[in-house]
Amino acid sequence: MKLKHFLGRLEKAGTALETIMLVSTLTAMMLVAVGQIIMREVFGTGFGWADELVRLMVLWLALVGSIAACRENRHIRIDALSHVLPDLAVKLIRILVDLFAAFICGVIAFQAWRYLQIEIEYEDTVLVNTPAWIAHSIMPAAFALIAYRFLIGALKQAGDVIFGDEVATDQ
Repeated sequence: MKLKHFLGRLEKAGTALETIMLVSTLTAMMLVAVGQIIMREVFGTGFGWADELVRLMVLWLALVGSIAACRENRHIRIDALSHVLPDLAVKLIRILVDLFAAFICGVIAFQAWRYLQIEIEYEDTVLVNTPAWIAHSIMPAAFALIAYRFLIGALKQAGDVIFGDEVATDQ
């Protein structure tokens, strides 16, 4: 029971962190973009790094949003067969699809990690001499977390199939 309580608290903390990151990144992105527009239109100048910063913020926003979507199982899912197949078959297919998605996201996370190592080695920079690996560190982290979410989802669904509905509703 203590492990379940600990995992529940960890889940709440992760949800809060994701929400804070989403709201703060979106707010900062809007402020930088609007500030850049005002600087260009009113003062005839702007910050050269602002456009690149907004692009990086879009990347972070998209990936943190993807993590949150997977957490809530609100990601894009093609389920044309779920309306014609029996419930057990749908659950088994979803388990397989989630396991496959976890594997693919894990591979992408690994490759993104390898790319990050190359950026560190070649000392690439973005913005105003900021190491590129810092700005791009979201890639392996996000895909690893998405893989984790898919894996946990598949395990919960497998528990539902094996032990019944009490596993799915006992969160």
